[in-house]
Amino acid sequence: MYKNILVPVSFEADRNAQGAMEIAQALRVHGGSITCLHVMEHLPKYAIEYLPEGHRDAAKADIIEGLKSLVEGVDNASTVVVDGHSSRTILAHADNNDTDLIIVASHQPGMQDYLLGSTAAKVVRHAKCAVHVLR
Repeated sequence: MYKNILVPVSFEADRNAQGAMEIAQALRVHGGSITCLHVMEHLPKYAIEYLPEGHRDAAKADIIEGLKSLVEGVDNASTVVVDGHSSRTILAHADNNDTDLIIVASHQPGMQDYLLGSTAAKVVRHAKCAVHVLR
C-alpha cells in the first residue's frame, strides 16, 4: 500500500484517467494522498501564432475542470496543472513531493513510440519509485 500517489492525467481519448483514479484509491493506505497532475506541453512559437487569443488560458480552465471531476468525492485528493515536458515534469514532481507510486495510463504503442518513446515508458524507465502502468 502507498501513502503518496501521483496520477498523471493527459485527457487523450485512449487514456483511462478514471481507471487510474480507481486503482490509486485501491492502493493507497488509509490517510494517504492522491495527486492528479496534468502537464501542459509548451507549443512551438510558430504554432502559437495561429491560435486565437486566450486559447491557452481557456484550455487550462477546461483541464482544471476535468481534474476536479476526477477527484470529486475522493478524500485527500488534489489537482495540479503545470507547464513543461510531460515525462520530465512528472518525474520531477514525483521526486520533489516524496511520491511512492506513480499510476500512469498508457496506450497501445504505435511506430512513433518505438522511435521516440512514450511518456509512460520514460516514466517507468527513470522513476525512483514504484510505477503502475494501466493499459
